[in-house]
Amino acid sequence: MHIQNNDQSAQTTIIAVARGDVNGDLIPDNVYLTGTQDPSSPFIQNITLIIENGNTGAFTRIPLKENANAGYNPTLFLGDFTGDGVDDILISINSGGSGGMMYHYIYSFTNNKSKLLFNFEVYNEQYKYTVTYQNNYKVKVVSLNNNKTFIIDISDRGAEYLNEIYDANGNLKAPITGFVNPISGMYPVDFDGNGVYELLAYQRIAGRYNADSLGYVLNTLHWKNDRFALEQQNVAIFGSQNI
Repeated sequence: MHIQNNDQSAQTTIIAVARGDVNGDLIPDNVYLTGTQDPSSPFIQNITLIIENGNTGAFTRIPLKENANAGYNPTLFLGDFTGDGVDDILISINSGGSGGMMYHYIYSFTNNKSKLLFNFEVYNEQYKYTVTYQNNYKVKVVSLNNNKTFIIDISDRGAEYLNEIYDANGNLKAPITGFVNPISGMYPVDFDGNGVYELLAYQRIAGRYNADSLGYVLNTLHWKNDRFALEQQNVAIFGSQNI
């Protein structure tokens, strides 16, 4: 594949490659991510999806969303997420932000027509939460999408941490709210072994500040009625050291 770039300060290069049948003609295709990168920096800009038809050799260029087409360590994964027997294209990009936010896209290219199946921005808007500290060393996490409540016990966080928040009777000194970060990781997993991948999405639960991590919301999504629907939701917390 020939790549041309007129900006002499950065080089357009192939940054990820995968091979599989993504258009459904049973002939493996080549799938590329390209981007522009200054040799002195690992930061990659103008990340673009390019598909090379394995039968005809024709190239199809699919630009990613302009404000979310740059970052670190872009990766490709090919797998069937919809159950049609054709590989879809999962793109993952580390944004480099302090919250660990990731950019994720899933494209279908069946019959040589691109269709965006998953957009991380849509997901982040759909899955919102409230995080509220409670008396007696508890934090309540409410998933607004499905009205589910999770209670996290923080009594093992240590005296210095707890004494800033609670009085001697375990009551809050003042109201405190936390937050849940946007998606920070999404992984393809074939949970039921049927050859169709589900998505396991991670969102970090933060307390008083971003580095005050309390655990993760884990959402399992599966393809249903032409969209990714929530199949299962869990909250994972950190264990404490036995004394």
